[in-house]
Amino acid sequence: MSSARHDVTRPGRPELREVSDGVFAYVQPDGTWWINNTGFLVGPQGVVSVDACSTRQRTLAYQRAIASVSSAPVRTLINTHHHGDHTFGNCLFPTATILAHERARAEALAFGPPRPLPYWEHVEWGGLTLDPPFVTFTDQVTVHVGDLRVEVRHVGTPAHTTNDVIVWIPERSVLYCGDLVFHGGTPFVLMGSVTGSIEVLEEVVRPLGAGTVVPGHGAVFAGDAPLRDTLDYLRFVADLAVRGREAGVTPLEAARDTDLGRFAGWPDAERIVGNLHRAYAELDGTPRGGPVDIYAALADMVAYNGGKPLSCLA
Repeated sequence: MSSARHDVTRPGRPELREVSDGVFAYVQPDGTWWINNTGFLVGPQGVVSVDACSTRQRTLAYQRAIASVSSAPVRTLINTHHHGDHTFGNCLFPTATILAHERARAEALAFGPPRPLPYWEHVEWGGLTLDPPFVTFTDQVTVHVGDLRVEVRHVGTPAHTTNDVIVWIPERSVLYCGDLVFHGGTPFVLMGSVTGSIEVLEEVVRPLGAGTVVPGHGAVFAGDAPLRDTLDYLRFVADLAVRGREAGVTPLEAARDTDLGRFAGWPDAERIVGNLHRAYAELDGTPRGGPVDIYAALADMVAYNGGKPLSCLA
């Protein structure tokens, strides 16, 4: 890749962490736009990966991390949802069965392959081709890594997207939760649901009591604090949407007139605008995950950001 700006060590060097015996998290700082976490499990029949990365260079670096642990092929690749930071690198795993919720396949096909996007400048995708999931399910499927049972569950309702799944390893109390949590970053539910995200965190994720959680972005964590923080933010968005709609102001105006308080220091604060677009739509009767004008919301986020493109070092 020609630009050092997009070297995988910027804004931080990826970290490979063994969170349980043979179970790994691959954490990419700083977890902002298009810089996601992945993970993998090593078994006697091969490797199971949880997600890919957004660009060729980042996915190849992830593959080198896997190879540093095991020479076995990646036989299964689970996509936690359809977003490109988790799926664009799928095509670099030719030996893998790509597994996801059935809506993830539909959404990936609808979005298409990586391409220049007006809201993020200078991202070098690396000539990746579209490789959507080709084994899909509706509710739950179990993957066996040797004797280890890995439960891949749809969360039951639109949340971050329409097709979020969690990867739960009950014997180890390890949870890969995808983008249901941005640990230390601003949640983003424009393509899902504010109320659905709250419901999923309260009724699906928290009751598991996971000892280790690998979020889609941000540091691996234990305990309940990051979940509480995410819930506090989502409730803040829901309350602001009610007040903004009653005042007759647009999502962008409501965001500009609002003090984000303790959430102001979270990266990607402009997501408040997209989240309000979704919250307003829900108040107007749009079903969870139903159609909204995604591009109008992203344009408003750029406007909130002072007209500058959304920051991305992927």
